[in-house]
Amino acid sequence: MRTFIAFALTEETKQELTSLQSELKKSQADVKWVEPKNIHLTLKFLGEISEQQVDQVREVLNKISSQFEPYEITLLGVGAFPKLEHPRVVWAGIDSGKNETKRIAEVLRAELEKVGFQKDDREFKSHLTIGRVRGPKNKDKLKSVIQSISFAPQSKIPINHITLYQSTLTPQGPIYTPLHKASITQ
Repeated sequence: MRTFIAFALTEETKQELTSLQSELKKSQADVKWVEPKNIHLTLKFLGEISEQQVDQVREVLNKISSQFEPYEITLLGVGAFPKLEHPRVVWAGIDSGKNETKRIAEVLRAELEKVGFQKDDREFKSHLTIGRVRGPKNKDKLKSVIQSISFAPQSKIPINHITLYQSTLTPQGPIYTPLHKASITQ
């Protein structure tokens, strides 16, 4: 099954991201916007894994979740990877909580590597993917809109669970099903 590990968002945050996407859509760029119900903060994409590996991931999540305290995330800013001039991913940025999130992601990666998952050499960057650029249409307009937006929503996202999700791809879009939630309890 296709899986990833992430933090879930609040409904209030999803509404704020929906408003942000509405502003960005004015560029009429060729972007596949992520359905607000599917936006999450990915800690690690695992890809296709077996039932046995699901059990290993559950154990890892339970282990590391007890090493951290609950905290909150706030959002700030909007941008694009790899860079604004050549966007492939449109993102909303993390303000407070980004250091804690990066630390959890680093510990998670190290623990998953110990049980046989492939090492990930890319630096972890705390962000929420809100769209994927499909083509060059109105790319300059998208850049201009991104630069003009001051995105600083007021909601706070409580981080008190790490969730393993199954991702089922369908013609209507992905369906994300929680397989395991590990409470952050320290």
